[in-house]
Amino acid sequence: MHHFEYRNGRLYAEDVDLAALAREVGTPFYVYSEATLRRHARVFAKAFAGADPLVAFSVKANSNLAVLKILASEGAGADVVSAGELYRALKAGIAPEKIVFSGVGKTAEEMQAALEAGIYQFNVESAPELEALNAVALSLGKRAPVALRVNPDVAAGGHDKISTGRKEDKFGVSWGQTRALYAHARALNGIEVAGVDLHIGSQIADLKPFEAAFTKAGQLIADLRADGCAITRLDLGGGLGIPYGDPKEGGAPPPSPEDYAGLIKKLTAPLGVRLIFEPGRMIAGNAGVLVTQVLYVKEGEGRTFLIVDAGMNDLIRPALYDAYHEIKPVALNETAPEKTYDVVGPVCESSDFLAKQRKLPEFSPGDFAAVMSAGAYGAVQASQYNTRPLVPESLVNGDRYALIRRRPSIEEMLALETAPDWLA
Repeated sequence: MHHFEYRNGRLYAEDVDLAALAREVGTPFYVYSEATLRRHARVFAKAFAGADPLVAFSVKANSNLAVLKILASEGAGADVVSAGELYRALKAGIAPEKIVFSGVGKTAEEMQAALEAGIYQFNVESAPELEALNAVALSLGKRAPVALRVNPDVAAGGHDKISTGRKEDKFGVSWGQTRALYAHARALNGIEVAGVDLHIGSQIADLKPFEAAFTKAGQLIADLRADGCAITRLDLGGGLGIPYGDPKEGGAPPPSPEDYAGLIKKLTAPLGVRLIFEPGRMIAGNAGVLVTQVLYVKEGEGRTFLIVDAGMNDLIRPALYDAYHEIKPVALNETAPEKTYDVVGPVCESSDFLAKQRKLPEFSPGDFAAVMSAGAYGAVQASQYNTRPLVPESLVNGDRYALIRRRPSIEEMLALETAPDWLA
């Protein structure tokens, strides 16, 4: 569910008219619904009521400070993968004891910052990383709480590039090496072995891969405890999919948080561990849209191109993952004829598209369009390619809106660059 709907033929974000907002802010821009963010956070938390899990929002999905503040006020923690994301989470008011640090390439400087902040857990992904973390912790006179991320060799995810739990993926410790590495971790004076971590992919549309991976995790915990490891935590990552409106999905929704929770409670109840979750897309995905304006309608040979002012540098998911995003007119004309378009942006790349061969109501230059389900992995993956400024982000609350990241000027973009003296 989200709070973007038509009223008298005009698309609203909560009680804000998106056409009026587009004229105020300028296109392209992102807009997030606070009510949707809060609702999704509460739905997920309610599904696990009584289990007292740590719900650590995946900051890489949407790292805007205002979004993080909203989720912090709902009791969420943060899953971070860089020192920058750690800084954002702390600045947003998320307590360090609710922060977990994931990722395969943590630097010594990042480890030090996280240890000094007093985070809840490091999700360690390799033997070399474990040794590096141990050295940093010893240098600070601390012990780092650790869960090793194990790779259960379970294929899952909506695209090859977002599947992370197969043996050929870069993430995690291979299954056959896990027990030996846990034994080694126990012998390190700077390491406190606390739990097991796994994350098998993103945009997962059914429960079977979760069941397979989480069952293996339960067996591993039993084996590790038999080896003498005091495992008290189980980090099950994120990955629960959202509906993007893709007709190829047959209209079947992904598993609900309630069904997901029911499976997990059944599998983990005998383990006596504290559960940790890292949802991102499930909370933020359908809480945001990208609003763009039509520049030109170009009739090609066999194709009609709808050229808009948002490009792949604003929303890269279609180009990177072949991702489907529903596209809606901001002003709906129910009598408009339907046409088939390639919806493309101004970036100088053939891969710059938002949709291909998409049947849409007829558009004209100047019309506004909303690219739906863009609240996760949208603004965070944006770039300044072609010297195009990062687009603004806005937040609505009822009939109010606020700009929560403004569009930089070209001069601000260039301010970080200098030419050496010999080019004067």
